[in-house]
Amino acid sequence: MDAPYFALLPLVGAITFACWLLSVLTRNYSWVDRAWSIAPPIYALTIAAAADFADPRLDLMALLCLLWGARLTFNFARKGGYNPRDEDYRWAVVRQILGPRLFRVFNAVFIAAYQNLILYLLIAPMHIAWQQRGGALGPHDLLLAALFLFFLAGETLADQQQWDFHQHKAAAAARGQRLDPPFCTTGLFRYSRHPNFFCEIALWWVFYGFAVAASGDLLGWPILGALLLHLLFLGSTPFTESITAKKYPGYRDYQRRTARLIPRPQRR
Repeated sequence: MDAPYFALLPLVGAITFACWLLSVLTRNYSWVDRAWSIAPPIYALTIAAAADFADPRLDLMALLCLLWGARLTFNFARKGGYNPRDEDYRWAVVRQILGPRLFRVFNAVFIAAYQNLILYLLIAPMHIAWQQRGGALGPHDLLLAALFLFFLAGETLADQQQWDFHQHKAAAAARGQRLDPPFCTTGLFRYSRHPNFFCEIALWWVFYGFAVAASGDLLGWPILGALLLHLLFLGSTPFTESITAKKYPGYRDYQRRTARLIPRPQRR
């Protein structure tokens, strides 16, 4: 049987084209965001199904990916992300910087194509597991699964703490009050400015670990998914924070005292 991972390419292309076309028609550029938590589980389940859900490692990887997608979909939905009028606030800033012509190129190349490529590459470790299918789960697989669930739980907790803060902030605003500081600095956010980003990056590096466990090769091309996602966060986080710092002057002090990604005790 042909490798099911590469058989997914027409679907990946269709999703990419749909994201681009919808962004052009609606002038809303967050369609990839709406596919972000849905496409990888579809890819993962398709690969596991090609083995008739009979390979333990493929089944475990698909299950973990499904849990990740369900959690992220829930969090995105409760924030109104699936409202067709909702858009990532950063795109308006990028449009202003680039101008309309360059932004159209940016939309086609980066927002629609590049981000969908990352989503596809994140599942590439399952191709290695597919090639090595037929074996039993080993201790490395169980350790990787436990680490994945640990970071998934951390991301869930961080998102819940952020959600609770913004609910409290909205309730205070309705009473004519302002919170000080007006951004979350408690819980996990006391140790990292973006604990949810840290956990997201970490769990996909763990997911790549399944390819290492399956093949015994430390470095292989499926590392590209975790690597490109890591680089994406390293590039987008400073841009996001520059917007926040302009909006909230006190954010500069929070940046000085608190780690950007990897949690650590605050500086005084």
